[in-house]
Amino acid sequence: MRTFGLIGYPLGHSFSKKYFSDKFEREGITGNVYELYPIEQIDQLQNLLVSNPNLAGLNVTIPYKEQVIQYLDSMSAVVEEIGACNCIHIQAGRLMGHNTDVIGFSKSLLPKLKPHHNKALLLGTGGSSKAVAYTLKELGIPFLQVSRNPIEGMIGYEEIDQSLLEAHTLLINTTPVGMYPNVEKAPDIPYEFIGAEHYLFDLVYNPERTRFLQEGASRGATVENGSDMLVIQAEASWEIWNR
Repeated sequence: MRTFGLIGYPLGHSFSKKYFSDKFEREGITGNVYELYPIEQIDQLQNLLVSNPNLAGLNVTIPYKEQVIQYLDSMSAVVEEIGACNCIHIQAGRLMGHNTDVIGFSKSLLPKLKPHHNKALLLGTGGSSKAVAYTLKELGIPFLQVSRNPIEGMIGYEEIDQSLLEAHTLLINTTPVGMYPNVEKAPDIPYEFIGAEHYLFDLVYNPERTRFLQEGASRGATVENGSDMLVIQAEASWEIWNR
């Protein structure tokens, strides 16, 4: 039995187990199982690998996309460049790191992207933000990264004003703010300056429409959540695991 799974903490919000279990049943894929592995510290990964010798692949979610790098035996060029991994292929005990968030974000962003969405505000600085930043660079879209604790090259949320929002019409939330069960929360930006020319993309998929997206949609903005991105990255992971 080939075993796949997801590491992160906590994992109550995860869609991965249901997605892959449904996929295996729908497509008649036998001899495979997908499990959730909530680990409180990344150093528990080694024990997990020892106690589950049939593991053939892992997805990685918050908060370990960056911390897991130290346990990889090799990594793709994208992982090496951005320093974040969300997919591990395990062969003969060796861990090869990949990043399918890049594929998922790019393919889910592009259908609604318009020529005037030519500058972005990237909310958050975690592992997912690195995949988004990589994609924006590949697309030639300049961006400002926004953090609660900005370092050089970033800005703080308090610096976002009307002129900044008028110039940056693509807003991408890579933080877990607004994720279930804290659905009443939203990134701290002046939503009154959002309009029909804006495109708000939220990597959160539960709830389907976060308060961040609700605020944008109510003002005529284009909105998109992270559900398509998740499906695309999951299928990319499956492809990697079956190479």
